[in-house]
Amino acid sequence: MKVNRQSMLLYVVTDRTWLGENNLISQVEDTIKAGVTFVQLREKNKPFDEFVCEAAQIKKLTDRYGIPFVINDNIEVALAVSADGVHVGQSDKGVMDVRALIGDDKIMGVSAVTVEQAVLAEQCGADYIGVGAMFATQTKQDADTVTFDTLKQICEAVSIPVVAIGGICEENILQLKGCGMDGVAIISAIFAKPDIRKATESMRSLSQRIVDN
Repeated sequence: MKVNRQSMLLYVVTDRTWLGENNLISQVEDTIKAGVTFVQLREKNKPFDEFVCEAAQIKKLTDRYGIPFVINDNIEVALAVSADGVHVGQSDKGVMDVRALIGDDKIMGVSAVTVEQAVLAEQCGADYIGVGAMFATQTKQDADTVTFDTLKQICEAVSIPVVAIGGICEENILQLKGCGMDGVAIISAIFAKPDIRKATESMRSLSQRIVDN
């Protein structure tokens, strides 16, 4: 499965911070049913075998619903479960090296905070660019924020899809209108909410308003 602009509309990144007694697999399915178009599994501390088991379960879900599924950073897990691809940051393995490892048929997303990083990522084989953090975020407190103008310039500089990420919520998402991006990546604005389905539906509607311009 390769990525397209429509699949960027509402991109969800998992986070265990607010999981509590809930089941991550069930939460992910709830978001898909409510309108999520892309899923990224992000696990920083999970043992390899447990990570693979969890990823395999989510892959079954995304296959059933026909949406892309990538793993954050961990190429070995992505390959083990035949995920649709991986998402890597600027501090991770080189983009060309990642492409060589996963092959041409897999999705490769790359984080960028400057136009130069985004252009280079596309030249090296990225399928989409994740830009952020757009706003202050509790998920990644050391992340530098990116200006609206930089986001817009990145969207204009690359020919591949662009998704904005970082602190995006109901209260600020419409500030991104007019930048030319293809969608938003959401974490706490969905997973931290008591009603995940309702939160997903709301963010889907707001994201559509931005993309429709």
